[in-house]
Amino acid sequence: MARKRNQKTTPDYADIGRFDTFPKLLAYNARTYPTEVVMREKDFGIWNAFTFADYQRKVRQYALGLRALGIQRGDCVGLLGANRPEWVWGEVAAHAIGATSLGIYKDVLGEEAAYLIQYAEITAIICEDEEQVDKLLELGDDIASVRVIVYCDPRGMRKYDDPRLISEEDLCARGDALDQAEPGLYEAEVEKGQGDDVTILCTTSGTTSKPKLAMLQSAPFLRHCLDYLHADPKCPGDDYVSVLPLPWIMEQVYVVGQQLIARNVVNFVEDEETTMADLREIGPTFVLLAPRVWESIAAEIRARMMDSTPFKRFMYDLGTKIGLKALEQKRRSWFADAILFRALRDRYGFSFLTSAATGGAAMGPETFKFFHAMGVPLKQIYGQTELSGAYTIHRSDDIDPETVGIAFDQAEVRIDRPDEQGVGEIVGRSQGMFLGYYRNEDATNADKRDGWMYTGDAGYIDKRTGHLVVIDRVKDLANTSTGVRFSPQYIENKLKFSPFIAEAVILGRDLPYLAAMICIRWSIVSKWAEQKNIAFTNYTNLSARPEVYALLRDEVERVNETLPEAQRIRKFLLLYKELDPDDGELTRTRKVRRGVIAERYAREIEAIYADRDAIDVDTTITFQDGSTARIQTQLRVETLLPPDDPTTRQAAE
Repeated sequence: MARKRNQKTTPDYADIGRFDTFPKLLAYNARTYPTEVVMREKDFGIWNAFTFADYQRKVRQYALGLRALGIQRGDCVGLLGANRPEWVWGEVAAHAIGATSLGIYKDVLGEEAAYLIQYAEITAIICEDEEQVDKLLELGDDIASVRVIVYCDPRGMRKYDDPRLISEEDLCARGDALDQAEPGLYEAEVEKGQGDDVTILCTTSGTTSKPKLAMLQSAPFLRHCLDYLHADPKCPGDDYVSVLPLPWIMEQVYVVGQQLIARNVVNFVEDEETTMADLREIGPTFVLLAPRVWESIAAEIRARMMDSTPFKRFMYDLGTKIGLKALEQKRRSWFADAILFRALRDRYGFSFLTSAATGGAAMGPETFKFFHAMGVPLKQIYGQTELSGAYTIHRSDDIDPETVGIAFDQAEVRIDRPDEQGVGEIVGRSQGMFLGYYRNEDATNADKRDGWMYTGDAGYIDKRTGHLVVIDRVKDLANTSTGVRFSPQYIENKLKFSPFIAEAVILGRDLPYLAAMICIRWSIVSKWAEQKNIAFTNYTNLSARPEVYALLRDEVERVNETLPEAQRIRKFLLLYKELDPDDGELTRTRKVRRGVIAERYAREIEAIYADRDAIDVDTTITFQDGSTARIQTQLRVETLLPPDDPTTRQAAE
């Protein structure tokens, strides 16, 4: 899909002081730039383009259609499904008639969906397809507030007769009919909207409990998006590929807020499995990917090298070594680029990148350095849902893999109650400060004080660079029983740089030494096993193989060499399943819920510290469709260093 790249260097941003809501800003863009392409969606292998005129027409139809169905100002409209243009149209349409919007992750289980729908009192939900409709209909009376369920994909829907169901086509037809009956109604509703109206209810990550709903207002949100654009500019015509879930605050920033201000093009992939191929076709100008995605790409690259010829492996090792050495000297190696990195950038669609970002969780410095050596202009961002997403970022000429950069021009960061090393709680504020948590005044008062957001994250300001360094959650920083202080997240990120490790949980709080529970990366370890002619049947069986334990032992020992002696991993075991959001072990943004892990794997943790060599497991796991499976296996506890190694005591002293 070859196109001339955007050459504009001076962004021309919209006047968000005058157009202070999404619908007002969209109407201005549709009047001023009606033929400008702003969205593409791949469907059956074809990229379908949508202009600002198309965007405005659809939002108008959706808004008036919802109004015709009885949705009023002050109601809440839910959005459930994959990233699609219809998702965005539905959100802006809800705001146009004075309703709030709440995005729900497409892979939520029924219980999670019911909680959010009940809590926000959602009256209408716009769904992607039959799968999401089934999820809602199964909830029955648990979602009594829902009066309208709109489905966008009609395939498989003929068999349903629920009176709440309506097709997207019918919704648009009702909108057109109301538009003809009451000309000017849409414009009048849009003008009623004010910038200080609460328009977005956005779920927090919920690492310790059920997610809270942050109340965000249009004008502060748009001002914050503009502040972000000043720190990391985008121009009309720049391409962005929407990969991360739209309910996440940063995808709201990139796909909705920044797009309406900067008029860049948002591209929606055909399917999750085609993401990398579609990304290569687009060749985006900027991307935002979660750390786990960057880690997966790095792991895939190294896994492909396992399948290649000895000569290619030699060239990969040589190119990587030279590229990383050049990076240490703050330069790029033309030789490494020629023999390796240029081809890698082309393969993954990174050839035209002018900006790349990662956020939502910490990224290991090794992964960050690898992509910079490749020539990917990767920047770390940091923020919270409550502050409308990121408010710190690396500047293009000031990159540090150990930090998350500096605050935006209109944002501030400080450290509260720092210790002797300057480490304390990170406190921030931005123009996008949330109004409060929906129906939760106590939590609002606890987190938002005197105009500042108390993040619960531990960090410090690097005195040399002025950059913010994020260490871990304050509550997750821990000490062993011997007095060794450590950050679980820091060590976990080092482990996840390995292509064979998908997730890791570091143990050791109030215990004698550090240990790890590790999940293998199935796609790569299974390929490795096939190459080694190792027989296996499934994930559980493969993770228990002695050859896999030997492989992972090498990986953990490699990480141990980079850690202080007192913080080295003494023991580890390989879990019989992947950590999963559906089991409550991870949040929907893939953050570890340590409380759940400690409770669910209490027997495994006890076995590690009781000096047992193995533990029998007999448990049941739940799949996304609600079905269950029984797992019976034996977990082996691998000892790397003697638990009573004197270096532990010496380092602690």
